[in-house]
Amino acid sequence: MIEIFSIIHRVQPQNQDGFITLDCGMPFDESPYTDPDSGLVFTSDSTLIQTGTIGRVDKAFDKLHIKPYLVMRYFPEGVRNCYTLNVTRDTTYLIGAMFFYGNYDGTNTYPNFDLYLGPNKWDTINLDRYRNGTWVSMIHIPRSSSLEMCLVKTGTSFPLISTIEIRPFGNNTYGPRPGSLSTLRYFFNDSYSNIIRYPHDIHDRIWSPYDQEYEEWRIIKTTLSISNPGIYETPKPVLATAATPLNDSLPLYISWRTIPTAAVYVYIHFAEIQVLQANETREFDIYLNENSNYSAFSPSKLEQRTITFSAVQCPEGYCFLRLERTKKSTLPPLINAIEAFSIIEFPFAETNQSDVAVIKNIKDTYRLTKISWQGDPCVPPDISWEHLKCYYKEKEISTPPRVTSLNLSSQGLTGSILPSIKNLTQLQELDLSNNTLTGEVPIYLAKMKSLVVINLSKNNLSGSVPQALLDRRKTGLLLILEGNPDLCSISSCIKKEKMKFLVPVVASVASLLVIIVISFLIFVFRKKKVSSDKQPTKIGPVEDGGDSYESEPSFLTKNRRFTYDEVTTMTNNFQRVLGEGGFGVVYHGLINGAEQIAVKVLSQSSAQGYKQFKAEVELLLRVHHINLVNLVGYCDEGRHLGLIYEYMPNGDLKQHLSGKWSGSVLSWKTRLIITVDAAQGLEYLHTGCKPAMVHRDVKSSNILLDEHFQAKLADFGLSRSFPTANETYVSTVVAGTPGYLDPEYYQTNWLSEKSDVYSFGIVLLEIITNCPIIQHTREKTHIVEWIALMLQKGDIRNIIDPTLQQDYDSSSVWKALELAMSCVNPSSAKRPNMSRVVNDLKDCLKYEISRKGGSVDMDSKGSIEVSMNFGTEVIPKAR
Repeated sequence: MIEIFSIIHRVQPQNQDGFITLDCGMPFDESPYTDPDSGLVFTSDSTLIQTGTIGRVDKAFDKLHIKPYLVMRYFPEGVRNCYTLNVTRDTTYLIGAMFFYGNYDGTNTYPNFDLYLGPNKWDTINLDRYRNGTWVSMIHIPRSSSLEMCLVKTGTSFPLISTIEIRPFGNNTYGPRPGSLSTLRYFFNDSYSNIIRYPHDIHDRIWSPYDQEYEEWRIIKTTLSISNPGIYETPKPVLATAATPLNDSLPLYISWRTIPTAAVYVYIHFAEIQVLQANETREFDIYLNENSNYSAFSPSKLEQRTITFSAVQCPEGYCFLRLERTKKSTLPPLINAIEAFSIIEFPFAETNQSDVAVIKNIKDTYRLTKISWQGDPCVPPDISWEHLKCYYKEKEISTPPRVTSLNLSSQGLTGSILPSIKNLTQLQELDLSNNTLTGEVPIYLAKMKSLVVINLSKNNLSGSVPQALLDRRKTGLLLILEGNPDLCSISSCIKKEKMKFLVPVVASVASLLVIIVISFLIFVFRKKKVSSDKQPTKIGPVEDGGDSYESEPSFLTKNRRFTYDEVTTMTNNFQRVLGEGGFGVVYHGLINGAEQIAVKVLSQSSAQGYKQFKAEVELLLRVHHINLVNLVGYCDEGRHLGLIYEYMPNGDLKQHLSGKWSGSVLSWKTRLIITVDAAQGLEYLHTGCKPAMVHRDVKSSNILLDEHFQAKLADFGLSRSFPTANETYVSTVVAGTPGYLDPEYYQTNWLSEKSDVYSFGIVLLEIITNCPIIQHTREKTHIVEWIALMLQKGDIRNIIDPTLQQDYDSSSVWKALELAMSCVNPSSAKRPNMSRVVNDLKDCLKYEISRKGGSVDMDSKGSIEVSMNFGTEVIPKAR
């Protein structure tokens, strides 16, 4: 470890391709930031880690450190918190990290914690010892495409990190060697406060002055140009200074500390920087620890030469270098720079990569957000992930551990049992009980020969249990299936099939009788009803004493309360799944056997829960707009909560952009019409509702499309209102979807309608680029940063979705892009309102329509009217 002081030498920046330069704790809206001294471009770490809290050093430290070290991310929760970084496997990397406490919490308690790379301990970070900050670095070759850097709590203080900096190297720079290399680099200068790094060193190696003063040294310098051929590419400012003994007749001694017992690799860089006279000679012998030497070495004139020592042992953790002039030499020895590497043994193998892929797929699919599920699932054993057990081969820690037990009981799992579980080939115990899993019991479980316990009890599984799985009970398998009322053995399923023929006949006769009776009662009731009784009815959407809203009689007929039995009937016992979300599962259904509907059923373990259910019902009972999904009714019966919507047969916008819906490409005109529709729905929430509403979860998957491709906003469970007309924002807990979330709202907890504008701007960027919002493999991870970089480079062509094949009006596209970038402005005050967004999108549509000859050839009559008749009133009063 070395202390970091200041950085000087401002020169023209070099190419930073492949660099990862993270300012940990930098707010998202301040990213990226270019350091004026080094030219390094720092980006926020906010998209690479979901945990931790931002801290800022005490102002007393502001003048001592450059900007990237003034903030940090610290971790008050969890034992292990990890960054996952995308790298190229089997490539040599220089990996560094800076840690600076700076009394950010005002307690003057300097943290002490461990730093891990994957499953192996890299170093202990002791900031009480290095109070002005400490830098650690290593040369490492990743064996997979991701690199996990983890901070592990070892005491009562919180781990923290200031920067992470990763640089690719040429693979042969430091030659083949075992393990990874802990780095130490010195050059010889008389100014101990300066370091040399990028852009002088194109690999951004950090060179520190040898900081121990010896009276027998003197520093010599040159302004002449020095050649540095070969693979090491030592920076020329490093080679331009050198140390020689103060007494020309004495040897030059250098020593440094290393890891005791560790093998050491040493690279010593020499260049003759003095102009020698004809009668002058510089020649010396090189000794390392008195048992390795080079004899009669002469540095080359103004050219780098490097001497290497491989796998040297340094007694008691101290390495000693001695340079002694020969009898022939007229000048003393000289040294320009030294690199010393200690071998770091990383003994623990990572968990079997196939097992890791399955576990991470489970984590992502079921949206498990446990703080312990970071880093390697099995290693180290004392901080392995909760809810799983692993097998470690005795005394063979270099053998990848295997997952043998997975216990996800009562973890709120919804949807079907994942097919990828079959790839856990060493799994012995599987417990998925006490969840709301649906679908059939997969037959692949019978083929997993290592399984001895399968617990699927208390779920909503249906269909017949595979006979092959039932047969496994005879060979000792413990199979627990109780609590799945719709699950049956093969024989009981046959009986149920027979009943299906009888039930419709009985139901038809009963239905006919009911219709006759109801028709008679309606006739009598209408005869008796007088006009003075026709008053608006108040309806409470949920029976919890909440607010009620007035609604017109015609609207009441569309928004009725259904029983759970009715919901079961209309979905044919929840037979056809349309999709899943944070609320629960969405099923296809029919009302009166003809009108299609979508039924969203709340999962018992849903993170959204009753509060969001109530909010969505209350909102949709009092608002109505052509571009908001229509609520047909709801179910609120004990634990059974459901929302019944109009059916949107063309899915959502995200499905169409990804090609998952039909494989066909949405034209630019179609995309514009969809965004105009969605923008009008959002504008209505902001300006037509009293009080105004903020959606809080605007994203492409919440823009649904009907049979005519008319777009409607959906999913209002996170919506919030502004209690008074004078309020421009409310303070609330942050909610939304990562990537679409307004960074200003995220930082301040102040919610306004401009937060929806930001999210809508991200949707616009999606329809323009058809690129992922977050993509770790591209140069800039977040779509806003990436597009800004492309615009800065003038790389316009790569922004627009190539599947459009340039079939669009360029003015229309660029106006839409300009609008989108204004919507995602980091400052909410500089974003347009939704009324402005709607008008600008209509202008974009006009340009595209005029290119097509003035006609809109979509199937949607509704969309044609909304898009063409711009003066038409499309914002009805709130109900």
